[in-house]
Amino acid sequence: MNILFEEDGAFKAGVVLADNTASLQVELPSGKRSKVKAANVLLRFEAPPPAELIECAEAQAGAIDTDFLWEVCPDGEFGFEELATDYVGARPMPVEAAAVLLRLHSAPIYFHRKGRGRFRKAPPEILQAALAGLEKKRQVALTIERMAGELKAGTLPTEFAPLLRELLYKPDRNKPETKALEAACAETAQSVPRLLEKCGGISDTHEYHLGRFLFEYFPQGKGGTGFGEFAPPAGQQEELPEANVRAFSIDDAHTTEIDDAFSLVSLADGGMRVGIHIAAPGLGIAPDSDLGRIARNRLSTVYMPGRKITMLPEDVVERFTLAAGHTVPAVSLYLDVAADLRILASETRLERVPVVANLRHHDIEPLFNEETLADDGPGLPDFPFRDELKRLWELATVLEAGRGAAGKQNRKDYNFVVDWSAATAQGTGRIAIDERQRGSPLDTLVAELMIVANSTWGGLLRDAKVAAIYRAQTAFKTRMTTVAAPHEGLGVDCYAWSSSPLRRHVDLINQWQLIAHLRNETPPYTAKSADLLAALRDFELTYAAYAEFQRDMERYWCLRWLAQEGERTVEAAFIKESLARLDRIPLVVKTMSLPDLPRGTRVRLAVDAIDLLGAEITVRYLESLELPPQAAPDAAIDEAGEAEAAG
Repeated sequence: MNILFEEDGAFKAGVVLADNTASLQVELPSGKRSKVKAANVLLRFEAPPPAELIECAEAQAGAIDTDFLWEVCPDGEFGFEELATDYVGARPMPVEAAAVLLRLHSAPIYFHRKGRGRFRKAPPEILQAALAGLEKKRQVALTIERMAGELKAGTLPTEFAPLLRELLYKPDRNKPETKALEAACAETAQSVPRLLEKCGGISDTHEYHLGRFLFEYFPQGKGGTGFGEFAPPAGQQEELPEANVRAFSIDDAHTTEIDDAFSLVSLADGGMRVGIHIAAPGLGIAPDSDLGRIARNRLSTVYMPGRKITMLPEDVVERFTLAAGHTVPAVSLYLDVAADLRILASETRLERVPVVANLRHHDIEPLFNEETLADDGPGLPDFPFRDELKRLWELATVLEAGRGAAGKQNRKDYNFVVDWSAATAQGTGRIAIDERQRGSPLDTLVAELMIVANSTWGGLLRDAKVAAIYRAQTAFKTRMTTVAAPHEGLGVDCYAWSSSPLRRHVDLINQWQLIAHLRNETPPYTAKSADLLAALRDFELTYAAYAEFQRDMERYWCLRWLAQEGERTVEAAFIKESLARLDRIPLVVKTMSLPDLPRGTRVRLAVDAIDLLGAEITVRYLESLELPPQAAPDAAIDEAGEAEAAG
């Protein structure tokens, strides 16, 4: 005796070795023996042999017309042997019955299972819906196959155009376009960006890298950076008194959000009254206003070579920026300075400040620098605000020394200037990278006066018990906090960012708090305010992400510069392990071919490949040029200790 039975969703046949009524011992064609419950037995037969039954039934089942079988089956529940009898027109042979069973089982949208070997035909409307779904899936599969074929052939499917950003940065794996792209990438062994670039989906590598950032942080609005509709700022600033000063700012050529300016009035006793004037958008923008919410959402201006994304709309920036020729609202800190440059007193005012000049670094630094300020130097030539700058610089050096920061080594800084009207082989935009020494007299002047303002106002809010957001540093760890804690790196007992309210939301928050305190009004935030704590957390995370993006884009433009200039060899200084810092641009490169060298050794490297899409560079060690001054071939140098000291 042989049986056909169901086990684990599959149909099997075997020879019965023992029939124990409730269960049977069965030997399968493979020789394996199995215990089968009697309830799982669907058919008992003498012939043909089990293996032949399955083989022949599968062949016959493939020839049965499923639609015809659905038409002839009864409307109620039925067993497969009953239907096989009607289908054959006589008592079915075992192979015929098994063939009908296999056909019923293989068409679940036509026949719904109601038990072992029992079925019920699907209602016509349900069947039609299921068949339509199957046809749709078939068409989608054909579309996926067609799109994948086009991608492999180097052609961008028409369906991809509106989805390119999504496909590049955050693909939806349920969409057929994503499935086609993944299939094509798997078959061509290429990454998604590389394949789409080959197909014309990426025409500009700069826009690809910028687009990734915009997709994540600025998905809404025109080009990802629009502001939408907003109510204009309030116009109560005209009621403020006008300061009797001639204020001037010091910024680079591309600064439009001019947050700070300075003034100086000489006194008869040899002292001076120094004014530090900070733009006051907080006087016209409330935290719960449209513009307040925009600043809260953006949190900071985003900087990158050749472009920036402002925290506030440009027309709002123009209204509050300290532009020359305008009298604008400001929060002013006045310092009464003695002839020996001691700060005797300070006063904070809300006022309108006349700005008479916007001095630019590239105009002033050639005239006002360490060489022209030196006792044995050529002396300061005549230029606007020469005397004011000199007095302020003298004050700044005293302030710097008072913080214990004097004598720190200057570091290189770089200006990235992109000429978008020019085109190169690498794309639109020609990059120029200029080196400048950080820590110049102008830098020191501005930095020290900003530190005075931020620490003074931080202390003012702390002493008044008005909530604020502070930037603290202890044990070399910098963090944002609502507690007035020391900033050890700056050498001040508290430091509240307040000097860039047009560019940073934290500064705007602190300005709102400071304005409320000066006006004897209730501040918008308390120390335990959930909104204040949320703003602090979001700002810290977002500000770090913006800074990382800026570094990534600077690296990209360094690679663009190397490709643009056709640099095949570069000189660099060895840092450690496989890292070297290039001489002319701020780029650290990795090469596995660097020998073991003293830190600071200058080397020549070959540029083998530049990948702008991946923002990667392949360099190869050629030769060592010279050892650092402190190193010699026979010197015993503890590089680990030297690196630790340098850090």
